[in-house]
Amino acid sequence: MNPVSREGYKFRQDIFIPCYQTDRKLLLKPAAFMDLAQEIAYWAAQELGFGYDTLHVHHTAWVLSRMHIRFVKPAAWRDRVALYTWHKGAAGLFYIRDFDLQNEAGEHSVVCTSSWVVINEETRRLVRPEDMAHFLEVDYDVDDAVKEAAPKVVLPKGVEPECVGEHRVAFSDLDLIGHTNNARYVVWAMDCIPLEQAEQALKDVYVSFNKETKADETVQLYRLQEGSSWYVEGRVDGKSCFVVKLEY
Repeated sequence: MNPVSREGYKFRQDIFIPCYQTDRKLLLKPAAFMDLAQEIAYWAAQELGFGYDTLHVHHTAWVLSRMHIRFVKPAAWRDRVALYTWHKGAAGLFYIRDFDLQNEAGEHSVVCTSSWVVINEETRRLVRPEDMAHFLEVDYDVDDAVKEAAPKVVLPKGVEPECVGEHRVAFSDLDLIGHTNNARYVVWAMDCIPLEQAEQALKDVYVSFNKETKADETVQLYRLQEGSSWYVEGRVDGKSCFVVKLEY
């Protein structure tokens, strides 16, 4: 049974927030929202003819490149919510997809915009949009959950970040194409900042996924605070793999 329904150009999935996706305040964790968003994105793309199964035949796959999540009204354990997603077309090398998590009253809980690329699974190189055009001939309207595309996140200049440890990529981190799942980077980032800060209400999360990480790689983790924002960067052999910005 297909878990999503179509409403015009948007796709919808109805969800009861489970306990294992919440924190000790019973609120939906940021990484849990990312898991939900990734799942509905796969189903929606499949319905439009450019999902995992279709691309996999051609040795290609969707990879998340940037994300901006805005928390409006936190969802909690046992809340019944509706998660919407829709494809917004290409912008340069990126394909834009938005998400909108709404409560039973139709109020925004979480809104999000994301930028994706397509890679060749064998070479790990980008597949350019013009080479994907035959998959993406879809008529759709355009709506904005977040108007501006997700920006590239970099550490503030002039301040040396603090090394706070390292993480070896293990079985629990890996996704279906064999690299670290996007949500795990936010898990690592929030584990790097003080607990009393991590448990405060987040306003925005920005993520740039710069380079994939794979099983048994060791990622060095650095953090930096600037006002009410925390930055966490992961590096392998001195090269940036991801940067997360948490705005409180």
